[in-house]
Amino acid sequence: MAGLIKNQFPNARIYFLGNSYTKEIVLCSEFIEEFINYDELEKLDSNEKIIALKNLNLDAFVHVFPKKEISRLAKQAKVPLRIGTTNRLYHWIYCNQLIQLSRKKSNLHESQLNIKLLKFLNINTNISLEIIPKLYGFTKITELKNEYKEIIDPSRINLIFHPKSKGSAREWGLNNFEHLIKLLPQKKYKIFISGTVQDGNLMQEFINNNSELTDLTGKLSLPQFIAFINACDGLIAASTGPLHIAAALNKKAIGLFSPMKPIDPGRWMPVGKDAHHLVINKSCSDCRKKNECACIKSIQASQILSILEK
Repeated sequence: MAGLIKNQFPNARIYFLGNSYTKEIVLCSEFIEEFINYDELEKLDSNEKIIALKNLNLDAFVHVFPKKEISRLAKQAKVPLRIGTTNRLYHWIYCNQLIQLSRKKSNLHESQLNIKLLKFLNINTNISLEIIPKLYGFTKITELKNEYKEIIDPSRINLIFHPKSKGSAREWGLNNFEHLIKLLPQKKYKIFISGTVQDGNLMQEFINNNSELTDLTGKLSLPQFIAFINACDGLIAASTGPLHIAAALNKKAIGLFSPMKPIDPGRWMPVGKDAHHLVINKSCSDCRKKNECACIKSIQASQILSILEK
C-alpha cells in the first residue's frame, strides 16, 4: 500500500501505526517515513493520545487492521480523512470515507484486498499480483554481523528451513522436513533451521538427529534474521512471517499450505519475484476441526526439490 501511494504521490509522507513486533519489518521499507508504536501510544492517557496523533498533522488515516479504539482516536484527533470498511459498524460512526470490502467472500489475495482501501485516492486499485513485488521497497536492510556472514557458504545453495508457526498456520511436519533433507545433496545445499527459542526446544531431537543442519533457533534478533534471509538463497516454511519476508527480499520463497479457506494460498501465498507455493487440490473439510492437517502433510518433499532445481 505504501509503495503504491509513493508511486502515485512521491511527496507523500507515510506513517505506519503498528505493534512493537512489526517495527523492524516495517522499517525495512523505503516507503515508510516513520513507525508509530501502538504499544507505546496505548500507555498514554486519552488526551495525550489525541495530542500525539494531532501532532503528526495527518491528512488521512487508513484503517487497514480494524480496531475500534483506534477508529475512535482518529476521529477525536480530527484527522480530516478517515477510511474504513462498510462491514464494521463502528466505522460508520468514526470514519467519513467507507469502502465496500468483503474479505470473507473475496477470492483476492490479502495484499490486493488491502490495496482496495486506497480507492479514496482515486487511483487504480485493481493491482495484479505480478505488480506487488515492485511495491515492497525492502531496501533498508541491517548489515549482517560477521559471525553470521561467516557461516554462509558461497560454494553452496544456502537454504533456510522454518518448520514451526507458533499456531499461526498448519505445519508440514518435521518428518517431511527430514525427508527433504535426505533428498538434498549435501555438497550442493547448506541447510539452516530457524525459529524462536521455544521452537528450538520443540525441535531439539529433530535437530540433534540431523547433523546436516545449522541451528539458528533463538540466536538472531529480528533485524539480523531479516539480514540473514537476505544473505541466503531461499527459505521453506508454512504460511508464516519469515516466508513473506523472504518473498519481499526476492529470495526463493517456498510456502507450504493447507487448502482450507481462509488460510489457503489464494489468500496468503507468498508474493515475490521468486515466490512459490504448494497445496493439494482438496476441500480439506476433514481437517478443519483437527489441530493437524493431513492435506498439508501430504505435500511431497520431491515437489519442493523440483522447485529448488528449476
